[in-house]
Formats: sequence, structure tokens, C-alpha cells
Amino acid sequence: MAEECDPTFAKVDKILDLLTKSKSLHILLVLDQKGSPMRFSQIKSAVDSSSTTVSRRLKELEDDNLIVRKYQDESTKIVYELSNDGTLLSPIMKSFFNWCENR
Repeated sequence: MAEECDPTFAKVDKILDLLTKSKSLHILLVLDQKGSPMRFSQIKSAVDSSSTTVSRRLKELEDDNLIVRKYQDESTKIVYELSNDGTLLSPIMKSFFNWCENR
């Protein structure tokens, strides 16, 4: 008889899968450190990655409600910023970064 997996473990697996993709965590950290909305080109430059990778990660992070994509000041300029969920994840992201930095 198979045991059911705790649904929380499934959620943890899902978020870890997203965060361990190339540049996902880096994008979140950059947005967190900036503290204000950023344009695609700013994010791309900050994480030093290809347009394709950054575009894919931004879409995935938006789909998982960790970032918000919106128009800046009612113009056609699109910006990205952390969502409420992304902000709640911020201390954990910083802990990962600090842990790695101090090893």
C-alpha cells in the first residue's frame, strides 16, 4: 500500500525546482535588493545572462506569483517587481545567499 505524500512537501519540491533553475534565484535577489521595479534590460544586465534565459525565468516567476509584470507609469514600458509572495520569500533567499557566501 502506497503512502500519500504530504502536500506541503510537494509545494516545497515545486518551489525548489523553480528556484534552482538557472538565474531564477539571482533574478529574485536582484529585484529584492533594488527595492523598486526594474526593466527587462536592467535585470538582464544585472544577472549577466541571455535574453532567452531571463525571459523564460521572468515568465516562470510571474506564473508562480513571485514577481509582478506591469506597465510603468501608465506607459508602454514594462517593469518587474517582487510580488507579496516574493517579498515573503526574501529572508529565505537572503539566507541561501549568505550561507553560500560564508562557506
